[in-house]
Amino acid sequence: MTDPGGRTTFLTCYADIHDYGWHHVDLFVHDAEGKEINWVHWQVDEDGPDAADRATARVEPALRRTGEWEHGFRADGSSYWTARAAWTE
Repeated sequence: MTDPGGRTTFLTCYADIHDYGWHHVDLFVHDAEGKEINWVHWQVDEDGPDAADRATARVEPALRRTGEWEHGFRADGSSYWTARAAWTE
């Protein structure tokens, strides 16, 4: 979701195909030009969008996904998912 200042907030989660054991969700904020201006992450118990939704509801209950998860592939062939998000008022 893009706020009145032109910032876009979105969630990203990943598939840990290298078995690093670091399952996490990232929250990114980009400015109106698409440049990353902030990010934070938190651990999840497992990979994928369903786990990301559960963890986000627990860790940041005022943060809501506002769109469907979109699937993509990283350069190493691993999956990631991105969805727009917004804070409830």
